[in-house]
Amino acid sequence: MHRDLVTLASQPFDLVVIGAGLHGICTAYDASIRGLRVALIERDDFVSGTSANSFKIIHGGIRYLQHADLYRIRESGRERTALFRIAPHLAQPLPIMIPTYGHGVKGPEVLAAGLGLYDLLVFDRNRGIEDPDRQVPAGRVISREEVLAEFPTLDARRLTGAAMFADGQIYNPPRLGLAFVRSAVAAGCVAANYVEAVGFRRAGDRVTGVVVRDRLSSETFTVQARIVVNAAGPWAEALLRQDPGLALTPPGTYSRDACFVVRRRLTGHAALAVPGQTRDPDAIVSRTARHLFLAPWRDYTLVGTWHVVHHGDPDAFTVTERELQTFLDEVNAGCPGLGLSLDDVTLWNAGLTLFGDNAEGAVNLRYGKRSRVVDHAQSHGVDGLITQIGVRLTTARGVAERVVDLAYRKLDRHSPRCTSAERPVHGGATGPFEAFVAGLASGELQQQPRTVVRSLAHNYGSEIGRVLDHCRTHPRGWEQLGGRHVLGGEVLHAAREEMAVRLADVVFRRTDLGTADDPGPEALRAAAELMGAALGWDEERIGRELAEVGAAYARLAPHRASQRPPVAEAAVGSPAAP
Repeated sequence: MHRDLVTLASQPFDLVVIGAGLHGICTAYDASIRGLRVALIERDDFVSGTSANSFKIIHGGIRYLQHADLYRIRESGRERTALFRIAPHLAQPLPIMIPTYGHGVKGPEVLAAGLGLYDLLVFDRNRGIEDPDRQVPAGRVISREEVLAEFPTLDARRLTGAAMFADGQIYNPPRLGLAFVRSAVAAGCVAANYVEAVGFRRAGDRVTGVVVRDRLSSETFTVQARIVVNAAGPWAEALLRQDPGLALTPPGTYSRDACFVVRRRLTGHAALAVPGQTRDPDAIVSRTARHLFLAPWRDYTLVGTWHVVHHGDPDAFTVTERELQTFLDEVNAGCPGLGLSLDDVTLWNAGLTLFGDNAEGAVNLRYGKRSRVVDHAQSHGVDGLITQIGVRLTTARGVAERVVDLAYRKLDRHSPRCTSAERPVHGGATGPFEAFVAGLASGELQQQPRTVVRSLAHNYGSEIGRVLDHCRTHPRGWEQLGGRHVLGGEVLHAAREEMAVRLADVVFRRTDLGTADDPGPEALRAAAELMGAALGWDEERIGRELAEVGAAYARLAPHRASQRPPVAEAAVGSPAAP
């Protein structure tokens, strides 16, 4: 997979998709496997925005019972099943425990009724999933003793038990997106990162393509297409406003959804729900405050999610040290036995997502409920343009199916049946996943630590052989970078076959190296040298790449900045701004 800008600039397409978050990627993938000639462009790296910085949860829809929103329950359950079926290496069930205190509305009795109703509504939740480890169990209520065995630090006073159900978790969202990208490219899609849409090409009342700028060379050219899908997420509306008369009415509202990573892992195997300090104003039935969740993830714990309405530039948001402390205070109030502090936090994740309508200064916020799909021929009298803004990562594949159906109608062509919910994505043909891992551990990788084997299995699945080729053929291919479970061959594979062009692409998206914590100067230097060998970087370029990654960690973990070695100690050459 390589950046082919010559083809992008010289050939007309049926469909060009702007934005390679999971929603845009799934649209490009679905359109490609149905037979359309597709281009996919992204101004930064693939899956580098909201999708990458999500809470990594695949929502099964149980919380929508409170809204009596049967559509979202069925939609979410269906899409969770699809992800377990087509990407078993990257998506798996996540048990979640909601402790109960007292009886009645706040006790296990009401939750048991809700779990039973939910299981009836998603009766087909395991359809087509042969791997028992990827099947979603029925919800159940457990005893007080079982709860304390799992989480002994919980406040035992008035504890009466807990509800147990399962959502899903993504091992690595950028790699899930990349699996879809690689599948799309295999079906004929022309994909390129670091290609920014700067405007639409118009012929009267019809959009005929996109004017783009290569952010690596600054070259500007036009990508011609019969249909343009603007799937740039929170950046979609800014692009529309550059063309007179295309602004959305009403404009979207966006939330900065934030979570953070804790180095300390939960004692149990389930995620834990703790009461927060806000309520859901849209809930028809509500037991208590909204929940915050602590979810085991790799060797860490994810804690979230917090929502703040964001106005203005979608690039201009951050999470401050003061906010992190406020989040910690809220979690500790909900579960005092945790005793989390800023020292436990390795970094924060945040992205902008479509939100509900809220009064200025509202505390109890309304969340977004439906993704937005706009046919501009109907809304603005401008044909050839569709805007797609997703509300949840979970439903990206299903929304993409709707968008591609619409594109076929606009092209006045018969649409082949959508098969994206059935066929495994790149790396997804593993069979039963735990058996797949065991097979790797007893074969060529038997001398590797179990953490290395499992990481490789998750990130590459059935396509692991292509990574192992790079491990075998390079002197540093089997090296564990900085003593971590990422191998040198993974960096080489990313640079040579996965369109990684910057060190940050490898550290934050192609591998596990830096997605949960700063891996330290030794690991970053090793990764930069391997990328440099593959891409022809000199020492000055290596220094700039290291400086860029160092600046990213300073932003993602401002409370740890004083503990991080200065960039100059980890990099050689003149540092440059990212």
